[in-house]
Amino acid sequence: MPMALISAQNLRMALGGQALLDDATLHVERQERVGILGRNGAGKSTLLSILAGSTQPDSGSVIYESGVRVALLAQQAPADIRGTVDSVIRAGLRESGHEDHPVQRLCSLLHLEADQDYAELSGGQRRRALLGQALAADPDVLLLDEPTNHLDVESIEWLESFLVRYRGSLLFVTHDRAFLQRLATRIVELDRGRLTSWTCDYSTYLGRKEALLENEEKERALFDKVLAREEEWIRQGIKARRTRNEGRVRALKQLRSERAARRDRAGRVNLSIQQAERSGARVITARDLTFDYDGKALISDFTTSIMRGDKVGVIGPNGCGKTTLLNLLLGKLSPTAGTVEHGVSLEVAYFDQHRDQLDEARTVAEAIGGGSEYVDTGGGRKHVMSYLADFLFSPERAREPVRNLSGGERNRLLLARLFTKPANVLVLDEPTNDLDTETLELLEARLLDYAGTVLVVSHDRAFLDNLCSCSLVFEGPGSVKEYVGGYSDWKRTVGAKVSAPPGAPSGKTGSTVGVRTTPARAVTAAAKKLTWKEKKEWEELPARIEALEAELEDLHRLMADPAFFQGPHEETRPTVERSQSLPRDIEAAFSRWAELDERA
Repeated sequence: MPMALISAQNLRMALGGQALLDDATLHVERQERVGILGRNGAGKSTLLSILAGSTQPDSGSVIYESGVRVALLAQQAPADIRGTVDSVIRAGLRESGHEDHPVQRLCSLLHLEADQDYAELSGGQRRRALLGQALAADPDVLLLDEPTNHLDVESIEWLESFLVRYRGSLLFVTHDRAFLQRLATRIVELDRGRLTSWTCDYSTYLGRKEALLENEEKERALFDKVLAREEEWIRQGIKARRTRNEGRVRALKQLRSERAARRDRAGRVNLSIQQAERSGARVITARDLTFDYDGKALISDFTTSIMRGDKVGVIGPNGCGKTTLLNLLLGKLSPTAGTVEHGVSLEVAYFDQHRDQLDEARTVAEAIGGGSEYVDTGGGRKHVMSYLADFLFSPERAREPVRNLSGGERNRLLLARLFTKPANVLVLDEPTNDLDTETLELLEARLLDYAGTVLVVSHDRAFLDNLCSCSLVFEGPGSVKEYVGGYSDWKRTVGAKVSAPPGAPSGKTGSTVGVRTTPARAVTAAAKKLTWKEKKEWEELPARIEALEAELEDLHRLMADPAFFQGPHEETRPTVERSQSLPRDIEAAFSRWAELDERA
């Protein structure tokens, strides 16, 4: 039997008295794509750092197959990175690699300009450059810690497509459920210090995990019942001063020991959104809204009506103006042209993606209570410590300054603070960043039950699909269009438009959000059955995709030859440009096939 690429055995690691890893074991095989799940603070980043060799465990061992190369893309980019994209990627080359062609090939593959200054790159481009640095070592195992954090949807989908075709093994930590579902061939969960492996995709894991937890609860209830019975027996024995059965006493001591060693599953966040008095039926009306910034139109001639109870998603690439649109709709910014009118009795609560509402120097308890020991909730007054416990903050953690919190803890704190305020309009700007999947799903459920209006900016496709009744999408310079449903509904609608015959009606800018003439599923109802031409296209697309992928692989093989980039630029440029356009062609073919397949 071949040896695993990485074998981590009996790992133990404690931090601040808490065992992050407790006799944890993990084996990584060739060409696996392993998604690692766990609560915020469970130790996922620590595990990746140990596997990369950057951190030494308290005990246990990590054994690598001879010659195996491991590279890590950390969650936080180092603050001291300077220089060009070329120099950043080159820093990842192995000592034996001094040639230029791997760096040039990676710049082409990652759609980066080699001579561009790293400091001038967007957040998504910086992640690509650091991914290039990790890939420069030609790793057999690539470790990715929250690779989608702060990326826009376009960048996330590009990364997905890239990693699906990656030939090495992947271990990645993510809270993005769509990303996890598409990539993971195995799920590994870090829970109470132990690693549990599930050889299945994410959706199958969810069903199996639920059944396991139900069984665990039954076993623990039976254990506790036996322990309580034996404790009652020994108390009666002492009281009557009878000679006890020593074997039974030893068994009781073992039960006590097992109960003391048992690590209970961490509690769930107790999210409760306070409802204010109902707003008027019409919440926000925007007419011919235009906003210019630095001589450029971020938003042009946008019209919409948002009604009470609407759940509105705002979708678009980083820097396109999503937060600006929220501030225009809320009246925090004045438009260059057009008008915004608010309905009556609006009570707005705002979640800020930059967390500017949190004072770094104050303690967690002070950030919630503002110096008071009690907060007002929908169920009455509650002690600050008790309220924070609902959001998984221990009393010790509640006394620490905000600056000590992780990203996930800061988001939980901001949600806790947000939900102390009665509101009938919730505005959430990137609320999903850094939240673990369990908290994310609970937030979804509470927002769905919420009777008020929700406006949310997010790059989390599953979150948008599960929550939104309509979406405002930035589709080009200044162009904001409205669609029924969430992210997937928008993608299907755009796909249907692309394949629609000439003269077919197109989606309009500035429809009415609150007035629905058709249900969400009616978006694709116009053409349920494939035409003969579409059926033929559907049948031929798999072969076309396979041919495009083979062509891309041939080009990469050609560009990997050290002699390739030594040739004249005018000869190499067509090959480089084709290698850059093929991934887009492949992704478009996949999207078209998926759209046709749903109707086949």
